[in-house]
Amino acid sequence: MTEARQIAKARRRTRWHIAVFLLPALVVYTAIMIVPLAETLRLSLDRGAEFVGLDNFRTLFGDPRWSDGFWNALRNNTVFFLIHMAVQNPLGIALAALMAVPRLRGVVLYRTAIYLPTILSFVIVGFIWKLILSPLWGIAPSALDLVGLKFLFAPWLGREGSALVAVSLVSVWQNVGIPMMLIYAALITIPDDVIEAAECDGVTGFAQFWRIKLPLILPAIGLVSVLTFVGNFNAFDLVYSMQGALAGPNASTDILGTFLYRTFFGFQLQQGDRNMGATVATAMFAIVLGGVSFYLFVVQRRIRRYQM
Repeated sequence: MTEARQIAKARRRTRWHIAVFLLPALVVYTAIMIVPLAETLRLSLDRGAEFVGLDNFRTLFGDPRWSDGFWNALRNNTVFFLIHMAVQNPLGIALAALMAVPRLRGVVLYRTAIYLPTILSFVIVGFIWKLILSPLWGIAPSALDLVGLKFLFAPWLGREGSALVAVSLVSVWQNVGIPMMLIYAALITIPDDVIEAAECDGVTGFAQFWRIKLPLILPAIGLVSVLTFVGNFNAFDLVYSMQGALAGPNASTDILGTFLYRTFFGFQLQQGDRNMGATVATAMFAIVLGGVSFYLFVVQRRIRRYQM
């Protein structure tokens, strides 16, 4: 009994030590995350100093003065996300598979060159690409002319039909290094025994990647997908630096981040409304929370069953 009591006391001491070490992180997280989130939720339920319940959400979703801009921003944000899912992530997987080839030379140089744009400021990237794509002083027309494709050039950022795609592809160029590195890290952790067994069975090249490696890196691909979702539905910087707060032309590149900025802080003749801004922020939080929950409770479970 004495030994059991001593063990129990030692465990209790350990638990107190854990609480002490976690306390600073918990305080910081509460100050910069929990408190602002709670205040945002409170503001979304108020109008001035008066509690109005869900009236702000009814206004946001139903009043044409607000709903037209919100649904347009949500639609553009969805397209922005789908372009990343269709271009960035498959390209990242392909680049990671190429980097994982054992005999490939210059892997470190390639990885560094592809990952480098991810550490650049969004403002710098947006400004540089805005200059590159400018029809007046940009180098894009000259570059296309060198390969005989100048006829393909158009003022993509100035056209409603192409502006969102152009901004999305710039974002893909900047961020493709993130899925590449995550998938590459998953590929190099696959045991050599598995690869050798596949080679003994005659499974090599693309068939080996498709039948052996891809199922093993599905959790990493799922993580990349959910990070892409969260990042795209919280995006703001790049669109703002390339297209301004109005996200032109004619709000064709307006996403939830820029719509939230104009709603909360105001812009030009539009006066800021902190209650409606908090309502937009709460709606964004609900969208992100719903997407992440869907991944955790539906997609991740199916991935685990598939691997078993």
